[in-house]
Amino acid sequence: MDFSVMERAAQWLAPEFDQETRQQVQWMIDHDKESLVESFYRSLEFGTGGMRGIMGPGTNRMNIYVIGMATQGLCNHIKKNFPGRSDLKIAIAHDSRNNSRLFAETTAKVISANGIHAYLFESLRPTPELSFSIRHLGCQSGIVVTASHNPKEYNGYKVYWNDGGQVIAPHDEDIIKEVEKIQSIKEVPSNGNPELIHSIGKEIDEAYLSCIGSLSLNPEINRKYHDLKIVYTPIHGSGVMLVPAILKRFGFTNIINVPEQDISDGNFPTVISPNPEEKAALNLAIEKAIATGSELVMASDPDADRVGIAIRNHDGSFKLLNGNQTGSILIYYLLKNWSDKGKLKGNEFIARTVVTTPLFEDIADDFGVKTYVVLTGFKFIADLIRRKEDSEVFIGGGEESYGFMIGSFVRDKDAISACAMIAEVAAWAKEQGMTLLDLLESLYVKYGYYKEHLISIVRKGKTGVEQINAMMEGFRSRPPKSLGGSEVVMLHDYLTGTSLNLLSGQKTDIALPKSNVLQFVTADGSIVSARPSGTEPKIKFYFSVKTNIASATDLPAAEELLNKKITELVNSLGIDL
Repeated sequence: MDFSVMERAAQWLAPEFDQETRQQVQWMIDHDKESLVESFYRSLEFGTGGMRGIMGPGTNRMNIYVIGMATQGLCNHIKKNFPGRSDLKIAIAHDSRNNSRLFAETTAKVISANGIHAYLFESLRPTPELSFSIRHLGCQSGIVVTASHNPKEYNGYKVYWNDGGQVIAPHDEDIIKEVEKIQSIKEVPSNGNPELIHSIGKEIDEAYLSCIGSLSLNPEINRKYHDLKIVYTPIHGSGVMLVPAILKRFGFTNIINVPEQDISDGNFPTVISPNPEEKAALNLAIEKAIATGSELVMASDPDADRVGIAIRNHDGSFKLLNGNQTGSILIYYLLKNWSDKGKLKGNEFIARTVVTTPLFEDIADDFGVKTYVVLTGFKFIADLIRRKEDSEVFIGGGEESYGFMIGSFVRDKDAISACAMIAEVAAWAKEQGMTLLDLLESLYVKYGYYKEHLISIVRKGKTGVEQINAMMEGFRSRPPKSLGGSEVVMLHDYLTGTSLNLLSGQKTDIALPKSNVLQFVTADGSIVSARPSGTEPKIKFYFSVKTNIASATDLPAAEELLNKKITELVNSLGIDL
């Protein structure tokens, strides 16, 4: 066994760790070396979604000690960045996961023990509201305890900066350095200062909901179709606190819930995974929609920053939309109505990530609106808004993994505002004599039929990390010459920051931060991207293909064509599924 693993584990047998933790570590040392390695072979680091891991004892696990050291490192970093300030503030929120309240209270104690004001939400709240509260309260930082859509064994810790966006370089790297300087848990004060811990809640809710309410572009249409039947489920998460309230504020009066999923429960008892990307997570909501004759189903993940939807198909059944489809509908609705109402002044922009559908860009081009493409993670959209906010206006943006952001008062993906706007789009479509599916299909006729596909390969633990790294290195050192029968003509390597034209040999710089992403573009316009997840033990492969259609009646044939193309692309990659 690696000596460093045993050395780290031995430190967790010291008296400053609670008895239960010491017993669990000793048991792993005596009986379960595999779990010991997984628990101690590294320290959790900040990825695209912060720090996230399985709960349990160890440096590579989520527990009060890892959270305490991360919080102390954050406090040290904040004091260095805001020297001499006596009014430092950090906002804290948490979702419904097991131990989330404990972890949030632990965080507040460490913050207050450092002489910093901790603004702790009184109970669970959505991640986007935490982002909002940072700027609303004038905080220097914020923290939300959540593992988003991960399975119940996980929890996490997202850190935000004073702009309301998740930390990016150099702050994320500097926080890690500060954490690594902490040699012992003894360096982390555990007794908080109650005078510096402030409970927040309803007053922030009202301010946040008021801002979302201002986004409505057609309130009169919402009132006309107020009885639109909408099924909403928070999947046992924090969306229950605000989504029904914002739908009512937008004018919708026929909101149907799924009672067994309104219960906040970190075991997520009614689903295998609380991930709205997965069809099974929406099964109960769809059953409710069928029983009640509803037109729209919406489901948010535990921290309510992402939303999945299902809409009526032409035959009356329900069709699940993916994140690219929902995002495209939202972008079109926003730009169409901004244009119709004379709100476009020429300095507006939208944003998408490098693995999100190019359809966003096609729509924006049609309305003369600029599109910025950023790395995966809404923290990069937040940073873009911060850099542009004095000269340009952000309308909206999104990513393929069901995250959307409208307006700039929140600097992270936001299922609360997205649910409100999706309902508004449904009402607006009815006013045009269309369903949401009709609207989506009209976009395909106008801009081309884009189809995206995602394959995620899970490789758990230390060995899995090594396998994923080897896979990426193989594609980087030996890039495919063709994919799906079409020659690869462009290679974008976001880790080296270069784009290579494989036909001419010309290299150009990519004006984005470095990230371990590879993207291959073929002669027929297909795009294949490879990216290790920043928050889960998996590598993701993204496929994007397109064909043009003359009318919606051409969609079945186009679907068959593009499905075949995607299958050819997957097979030509030669990956072991």
